Amino acid sequence: MADPPGCCHPCATCLLCLYGCHWVTPKKRKGLKTSKCDCSWFLFLFCVFLFTLVWLYFAIVILNDFHNFNEFIFKQRKLWLDWSLVLLIATATLITYSAVLLVLALCLQLCGQPLKLHWLHKILLILTALVVAAAFTGLGIKWAEEWRSARISLQATGPFLHIGIVGGMTLLAWPLASFIYRTRNKGLKVFLLLVYCVVMIALYLAPLGITSPCIMEENQLPPKPALVGHRGAPMLAPENTLMSLQKAVNCDVEVFETDVMVSADGVPFLMHDEELTRTTNVQAVFPERAALNSTAFNWTDLQQLDAGSWFLERRPFPTVQSLSADDRYQVTKQRIPSLEEVLEEAKQSNISIMFDLRPENHSDYQSFVNATLRVILQSRIPPQQVLWLPDGFREEVKQRAPGVQQIYGRKRLQNEKEPLLHVNLPYQDMSSEEIRQYRQDNISVNLYVVNQPWLFSVLWCAGVSSVTTNACQVLKEMKHPIWLLPSSTYLMIWIVVDCASLLVIFWAFLLLKQCSQRRRAAGECVQM
Repeated sequence: MADPPGCCHPCATCLLCLYGCHWVTPKKRKGLKTSKCDCSWFLFLFCVFLFTLVWLYFAIVILNDFHNFNEFIFKQRKLWLDWSLVLLIATATLITYSAVLLVLALCLQLCGQPLKLHWLHKILLILTALVVAAAFTGLGIKWAEEWRSARISLQATGPFLHIGIVGGMTLLAWPLASFIYRTRNKGLKVFLLLVYCVVMIALYLAPLGITSPCIMEENQLPPKPALVGHRGAPMLAPENTLMSLQKAVNCDVEVFETDVMVSADGVPFLMHDEELTRTTNVQAVFPERAALNSTAFNWTDLQQLDAGSWFLERRPFPTVQSLSADDRYQVTKQRIPSLEEVLEEAKQSNISIMFDLRPENHSDYQSFVNATLRVILQSRIPPQQVLWLPDGFREEVKQRAPGVQQIYGRKRLQNEKEPLLHVNLPYQDMSSEEIRQYRQDNISVNLYVVNQPWLFSVLWCAGVSSVTTNACQVLKEMKHPIWLLPSSTYLMIWIVVDCASLLVIFWAFLLLKQCSQRRRAAGECVQM
């Protein structure tokens, strides 16, 4: 097979060397042809690339919730590592490898060269497909809610993914046209053209099924959601400490969300995990008791623990590296705060406090409720600043502290005895339509945990009242959703993109048809 004009011998040789992993001279290359098996491997390569590209999208989406995965691994293995870096590096490696091979194959096709994929590349492509399939399977088994996160993400990315996919498929018209004008198999030509046309028509009409709350007029945009600090400001200070509370106040957070436990001698204190190993130095101070439940320690023991140094050692978030020297010093001085201390600080800072009371399955849970209520009432904090999340003994709490705001971790029921005024749910559990309906019915909706600007933008457009976040310093700076498009503007973009794509495709096929006719004419002249 002769090299076509515009494709020099060294370039063609290098492309074949990289794709086929062996050096082929021009003389040997003349006898090489692309077989049906070679075409099948090219199709497999294309599918692996798309498969890996979809996984890359999922990997970016689940970054919003990846801190939960890090905590889960620590509880299971007692090993702390930012696994998001491992995920991104592995995914980038796989997508880069398959993308490079695909580009090489397309260049070879445009140069009219045979697609002889080396057996080593074939094995690596199969391994890539298996690794990505295993990743999707693990995601579906252990982290199924992330599928709902992906669906929500399409509300933020759908219009732009459509433009990108249309652009990619439009560029694919060049190698497709080149292949069609070179092959003599009419059946294959018709099949490929038919598939390509069906795909493009589906893409051109795809916006009919794309919905997003951010497709609206500027004057319809709801107010910016209030920020609820998840355990304070955990990207700027150790979670559930007084320093974290103060950092949250500096971020204009309206509510400090935390978790309360009660010590063995009846003192409510702030702690999320049932064990103290992740956020304190309990293994150094009480090594023989490190595996015990947090509630098994008395208050005197808890006060001996360092609740801050782990933050500098493990660096749960990348933001730890940018802390000032003064902040680093304050971190090392943090201790486990009592609920009484936190309520006093909240009262002075005029910030509300919302908390869960853990562990819910404890045999002495009622005494935990009583001890917590006693501290709240004795603190003389305005009751409207206390947001009560626990479901256990809720009726008793209403009677003893009627001014405390009751927050429900569920959706409203059809036959609700008392109207719900506040709900607190995972962001995956409410659709944009439900958020709008709750807003119309004057029900305050708080969704957790929202860290990424794209997710905050979607919920903002949907009309959510507030969001619980680890990244208050990021969301604080957002003055507007990432994007907001009037429906008329989006319609115009849709039409322009589709028309431009159609013109480029026609141009590619016409241009390559002329090139094909010239090559045939040149070949006939040579034979004569």
